[in-house]
Amino acid sequence: MNTDSHGAYNFDNFFNISADFICIAGFDGYFRRINPAVSKLLGFSEEELYARPISSFVYASDLKITIETREKVYKNKPLLNFENRYLTKTGEIIWLSWTSMPVESERLVYAIAKNITHKKRIEEERNLLLANLTQINKELTVLSHKTSHDLKSPINNMLSVFSLIDSTKIHDPETLELISTLKLTSENLKQTLNDSIDELIDNENINTQIEKINLNEALNEVLISINSLVQDSKAEINIDFSAFENVTFNKAYIKSIFLNLLTNSIKYAKLHHVPVITIHSKKVNGVNQLIFSDNGLGFDMDKVQDKIFGLYEKFHSNSDSNGIGLYLVYNHITSLGGRIAVESKINEGAKFTISFKY
Repeated sequence: MNTDSHGAYNFDNFFNISADFICIAGFDGYFRRINPAVSKLLGFSEEELYARPISSFVYASDLKITIETREKVYKNKPLLNFENRYLTKTGEIIWLSWTSMPVESERLVYAIAKNITHKKRIEEERNLLLANLTQINKELTVLSHKTSHDLKSPINNMLSVFSLIDSTKIHDPETLELISTLKLTSENLKQTLNDSIDELIDNENINTQIEKINLNEALNEVLISINSLVQDSKAEINIDFSAFENVTFNKAYIKSIFLNLLTNSIKYAKLHHVPVITIHSKKVNGVNQLIFSDNGLGFDMDKVQDKIFGLYEKFHSNSDSNGIGLYLVYNHITSLGGRIAVESKINEGAKFTISFKY
């Protein structure tokens, strides 16, 4: 459009069609001109909005800061992205983000406000979630310290008993082998406990350390620690890390993941069936994945849905179930930028696909 031949543009259109608040206010604290969006969102008629001081529409808790900020604008200081709350006629709280420009010679303030209520609600939900996660993390930290402290004494007592046993007086080979296995398991348990305490202290002071980890070595350490459980269950464990053998991760986390998934597969094996567990590495579109599957009881995914990794969630009646294992697995993986997906059917086992960030 040529302004010379057609005259000035009709800027009133901006006023009328904008979804944002467009306001002109006097230094006396009253609206001088508002666009239809103001009346539409706040629910007051234009007559009501012009008749009352602007402050009367501001949410009470934000009134003090609003008045203080307005005084600065009157002193010829432009205002950018000032957030406050207004009350609609029905009592609903609306969040607005203001950009205001004073014109001292006219004693007027020209202002535009965006409705950011939806954004604020999302922020509130996120903050609530973070607060809940922080509380859960504190509870887990306390639980970890308590468990570590409570386990130290019985483990040390158990090792003391082994040191008192005179193996020269025992002549049955099976009994000697059993004592040796129990002693090794107890020593491994003590070392795992000490490592966990060290890791807990480190994690409270610094960010989680990541390093290059050999999957076979980490898995073998876990298998040694649960050797008796594996032997008693007669579990068949198939391992194939040929796609990749190393992963950049936290060692304590990867061992915890192996431990929880292995013990779950054995714990939730089908009655009268030998647990068959498969662990293999896979590369998909450049992403390193660890696939962990079994032939156990499985889950009804329609029922468990997103609860599967929830804290204290239980899906089987096993008395040894505490609902913490999968929660830990999920948090170990996601805290380092990874993802975990589950496929399962009742009595057809479960398949966990872990995608690493690095």
